[in-house]
Amino acid sequence: MSGGQDWADNVGVVELPGGVRVRGRRVADPASPADFSLLLAPGPTPAWPHRRIRWPDFWVPVDRADALDALREALRRGYAGERVEVACRGGTGRTGTALAALAILDGLPAERAVDWVRAAYRPRAVETPWQRRWLRRLA
Repeated sequence: MSGGQDWADNVGVVELPGGVRVRGRRVADPASPADFSLLLAPGPTPAWPHRRIRWPDFWVPVDRADALDALREALRRGYAGERVEVACRGGTGRTGTALAALAILDGLPAERAVDWVRAAYRPRAVETPWQRRWLRRLA
C-alpha cells in the first residue's frame, strides 16, 4: 500500500469526485510502480497486482459485468489508499472511458463524465460514440 496515493510524478493522475487519485497511462510506457493496475489492452504485465479486462480498441468492454466488477475493485482499492492506475494501448480512448466510468461510480453525474475526463485527463479521452453511450448507461 502506498500511504496516501503519492506518485513519483503526477503525469496522468486525476482526482475523482470523492478525492481518490488514479493514474491513466499507455500500457507500454515505463511507469513508476502502482499498487494495482487495471489493464484494458494486451501488453506488458506489471510486477504489481493487476487485472486485465477484454476491451477492444475504440469499443467498449466485451463483458460489461466483468468490467464493472474490475472498475469497482479499482475504486475500492483507491479508497483503501492504494495507488491505482488504468492503462490501454494509447492511453486515451479506453483509459479515458474507464476514468470517466470511475468518476461516475464515484458520484459524478453521467452526463458530465466526458467533459470532466477531457478537462482532467486528456482532451481526446473517450473517442467514440459507443464509448459515450456506454458511459451514459452506467448510471
